[in-house]
Amino acid sequence: MDPKINPLLRPFSATDIRKAILDMAYSGGTVHIACAFSIVELLAVLYRKHLRVAADNPDHPERDYMVLSKGHGVMAQYACLHHLGWLPDADLRDYFKDGTRLKGLADAHVPGVEVTSGSLGHGLSVGVGLALAAQRRSTEQKCYALVGDGELNEGAVWEAALFAAQFCLDNLIVIIDKNGFQAMGSTDEVIALGDIAAKFAAFGFDVIEVDGHDEAAIDHGFRVLGARTDGRPKAMVARTVKGKGVSFMEHNNLWHYTRLSPEIYERAVGEVIAV
Repeated sequence: MDPKINPLLRPFSATDIRKAILDMAYSGGTVHIACAFSIVELLAVLYRKHLRVAADNPDHPERDYMVLSKGHGVMAQYACLHHLGWLPDADLRDYFKDGTRLKGLADAHVPGVEVTSGSLGHGLSVGVGLALAAQRRSTEQKCYALVGDGELNEGAVWEAALFAAQFCLDNLIVIIDKNGFQAMGSTDEVIALGDIAAKFAAFGFDVIEVDGHDEAAIDHGFRVLGARTDGRPKAMVARTVKGKGVSFMEHNNLWHYTRLSPEIYERAVGEVIAV
């Protein structure tokens, strides 16, 4: 079977993903909810409309690659893989429990997860390698690599960016989750990033900026970047809100590491499903 876009067993929305994230975090008694919420629309649009995969084979040799370098946001990806039919209900229900295969950071042993990440700064380098291999095989494969803005503090990210431009990897699309926070504070407080779009442009990338929660804008951005084959790697700088979808989590960096109580879980679910 050739890889196709959207070989879904069941349709899903951003609301479905956020509800699944809350269910996983509550069941597993774990953290990183707000980090996952900021990338929901980005992954939803990518999996529904752009990523070419084979429904019956997550390891199809001609698939597009989705590298989640921001590995602590993996609950959002797990929810998408669940809707692809690659992860059963039991996996999500047992998230982060003893014996589970779904851990709190991205793990390449899980079907559909390309890279073990969470030690930040390394995923993009792997994505660059995948894009280079596809280029050398003359396939039509694309590699999408999602990084956090705080992750851009890592020097390895910029080494990978230099390499991507040097080797004209126009099949590489880097998605930057620009939510303005990282674990220990705002990005401006920790290491100010300045103009991220201008930085990637200076490294030879074809760059666009989008509202990272506007699905139509994200879809258009992927279409525009995917159609350009001018030898430049691509970057989509997505302006997002950490904790998007639950009012008391939005822009509140305490929710990088805060766990859900039964009462807070019910309150959060109520906000998410009311959208």
